[in-house]
Amino acid sequence: MKKNIIIAIALLAVTLSGGCGNNNNAQESDSAVDVTVEEDTEQSSETVTETLPEEPMEEEPESDETDKQNQDTAELADGIYTAEFTTDSSMFRVNETCEGKGTLTVENGEMTIHITLGSKKILNLYPGLAEDASEEGAELLLPTEDTVTYSDGMTEEVYGFDVPVPLLESEFDLALIGTKGKWYDHKVSVSNPVPLENDEQVNDEVSLEDGTYSMGITFAGGSGKAEILSPVSVTVAGGKAMATVQWNSPNYDYMIVNGEKYLPVNTEGDSIFEIPVLIFDEPMDIIGDTVAMSKPHEIEYTLTFHLDTAVKE
Repeated sequence: MKKNIIIAIALLAVTLSGGCGNNNNAQESDSAVDVTVEEDTEQSSETVTETLPEEPMEEEPESDETDKQNQDTAELADGIYTAEFTTDSSMFRVNETCEGKGTLTVENGEMTIHITLGSKKILNLYPGLAEDASEEGAELLLPTEDTVTYSDGMTEEVYGFDVPVPLLESEFDLALIGTKGKWYDHKVSVSNPVPLENDEQVNDEVSLEDGTYSMGITFAGGSGKAEILSPVSVTVAGGKAMATVQWNSPNYDYMIVNGEKYLPVNTEGDSIFEIPVLIFDEPMDIIGDTVAMSKPHEIEYTLTFHLDTAVKE
């Protein structure tokens, strides 16, 4: 506006001084008017440009790559795995004998990891936040009694838990309550699953002749209340050995050996199974699922089949 007033005064002065017959002055006047109009037009254009609303930018669709990766990590075949169990606290971690790992079970696409802790100071876990764990009706995770053996030979009974795993390679909430009666929030993750295979324990051929043998065993693991009775019956055929083992309890509904599940061969009395003998004279890893508690629990054990006790029947 100020610029327009100054230009108008200048034009008036030129007109008064030069008169209407001065062509040069008229041309200069016309030129000045053109400049004024041009500047006004540019200003108007700039004003319009500045006041026009910006067109909304199209939002790029969220990438599904992360979701796909998460789905891929969760799509494990049914079976038994070892997996790393990581927490956000040094006070809440798996027992030192487990080397930071637990046993991951995948069944019908659902994942559960069994962790063995360092003591009995953690009483319950809850898959979620502490504030929800204290609400009425919250389904708490109950402990199992696990027996661990340390490098110095000392054994100890500690608590373990079967923890639902919603997703691999990603943190999720897991609250805990200890002997002080207060719930605490924690973040945990399960990663790097490896199929539980005892390939290093598998003997291609058994050194016994084909036949059926009575054989002494050493049983270890669990709480000490349940065990497999000794001796057991071992049948050798074609260089492979199968053992018929009997628990002192009717509460075992399946066993897992070398990643394979075996069901009882009887329907009454103490649980009896036929399982492969992977190795002799060394501890063989097995898992027994017991229904003696409020919920089924998989418990890790070892069996040692002693060749020097074999007696052919």
